[in-house]
Amino acid sequence: MASLDRNIVVIALPTIATLLHTSLLTLVWIALGYWVVTASVLLNFGRLADIFGRVRLYNIGFALFTVGSALCSVSTTGEQLIVFRIVQAFGAAFLFSNSAAILTDSFPENERGRALGLNQVSIVVGSVIGLTFGGFLTSYLGWRSIFWINIPIGVFATIWAYWKLHELGTIRREKIDWLGNATLATGLLLLLIGITFASFQIFTFVQDLFTIICGVVLIIVFYFVEKHAIRPMFDLSLFRIDLFTGGNIAIFLNALARGAFTLVMAFYLQGSSMNLTPLEAGIYLIPVSASLALFAPITGWLFDRSKSRIFIPIGLVLSAIGFLILSGIGPTISFSSSILPLALVGSGMGIFASPNRTMIMSSVPSHRRGIAAAISTTLVMMGSAFSIGMVFLIFTQVMPLNIVQTLFIGTHTTHSDLTRTMIVPEFMNALHLIFLISAILMLLSIIPFFVRPHLGRRFQS
Repeated sequence: MASLDRNIVVIALPTIATLLHTSLLTLVWIALGYWVVTASVLLNFGRLADIFGRVRLYNIGFALFTVGSALCSVSTTGEQLIVFRIVQAFGAAFLFSNSAAILTDSFPENERGRALGLNQVSIVVGSVIGLTFGGFLTSYLGWRSIFWINIPIGVFATIWAYWKLHELGTIRREKIDWLGNATLATGLLLLLIGITFASFQIFTFVQDLFTIICGVVLIIVFYFVEKHAIRPMFDLSLFRIDLFTGGNIAIFLNALARGAFTLVMAFYLQGSSMNLTPLEAGIYLIPVSASLALFAPITGWLFDRSKSRIFIPIGLVLSAIGFLILSGIGPTISFSSSILPLALVGSGMGIFASPNRTMIMSSVPSHRRGIAAAISTTLVMMGSAFSIGMVFLIFTQVMPLNIVQTLFIGTHTTHSDLTRTMIVPEFMNALHLIFLISAILMLLSIIPFFVRPHLGRRFQS
C-alpha cells in the first residue's frame, strides 16, 4: 500500500492540476515530496524502532498512513495536498523502516530469503500497479478515489497488525540522538530538494548550488556528530561489515538505475507516439511485475538452500540486458515485442533483490536490524529520488523545458500532429539515453559484489 502510493498519484496529476488549478512547482512536489520526506526520515525511524520496538512503530505507521490518505482525499488546494502527502510519507517511513527487520526477526536464517523476497515483491509490484490502478480510479471515480482505496485497507491492517504482530527483536532503552536526527534529515532534504529542483529548472543556478552545498555541509556535520555521540543514531560501525557495505552500495546503484523506470515507461506508453490509455499501459507493464513476482520468492528460496552469491550478478546482468534492448526501441512497440526486455528487467530485479537483502540483514546483530533495514531502504529511496532527478535532467538537456513541462503534466496529447512530429524524435533520443545509462548503472552495481570481501572486516557474532 505504501509503495503503491508513490506512483498512483502520477497518473492523476493532469486531472489534479486542472481541478485544483495548481502550478508546476506545486504539481512537482505533490509527486516528489512523498519520496523526499520518506528518504529523509527513514534512518531516524529505524533508530527509534530499535529503541521503542519495531512492531509498535510499524503499527503507528499503518494508522498514520491511513489518516494521511483520508486527509489527501478532502484536499481543496494543491498546497494542502502536499502537506497531507507528507503525513502519508511519515506513515510510509514507519512501514518501510521496520518491515524487513520484523521479517528478519520472525524467520530463521534458512527461510529469510524467501520471506524477504515476498516482501520485495509487494514493494515493487505495488509501485508498478499504482500507475494502472491510479488511471483506472481517476477515470471512473475521480482523483480523490486514489486515496479512498487506502482507508479501508489501512483500518483493517492497523487492527490486524496490532492483534497479530508481536515484538521479537531486542529492545534497548537508549537516549535519542536528536542532533543526529536533525542534521541528517535536514541535510538529506536540502540535498534532494536542490537536485530535484535543478532537474525542473525551478530554482536559479545559484539557488540550486546554495541548497545543495547546505545539504552537503549538514551531512558532513552529521558524520562528525555521530563519530562523537555516545549513543549515535547512525551506527557507523555497521559499515565495517563487508557484506553490509557492499550490499548497500549495490542496492543504491540498482535503485538509481531503475527508480524512474515506471515513470518513464508511463510517459512513453501514454505519450504522443503510443497514445495508450492508462489501462493499456498497465497491461504493457505486466511482464515487469509478473516476472519479478515469479523470480523474487523462487530466488529467495534457492538462496536459503544454497547460500550462493551468484544470484546477485546474474540478476543485475539480466536487468542490464533488458535496459540495453529498451535503449533501441522505436516510437511505437507492440506488446509481443515488449515482453522480452520488460521481463528481463523485472526478473533481474527479482533475482537480485532477495539474496542481496537477506545477506545485508543477516550480516548485522539482531539489536541493530532496525537501523540496518532503515539504512538499506533509505538508500533505495534516495537512489529512486536521484533517479527521477537524473531523468528530468536528461529531458531538459535534450528537449526544451516547456515541452518537458507539458509532458510531465500530461497535456502533450492536445498538441497538433505537427508538434507531435517534432516532440517524438526528441523524446525518443532522451528515452534511449536514459535506458542506456540505466544499463550502465546496473553493470556498475556488480562491482561491489566482486570487491565485497575487501570493503571492511566481516562482522563476527
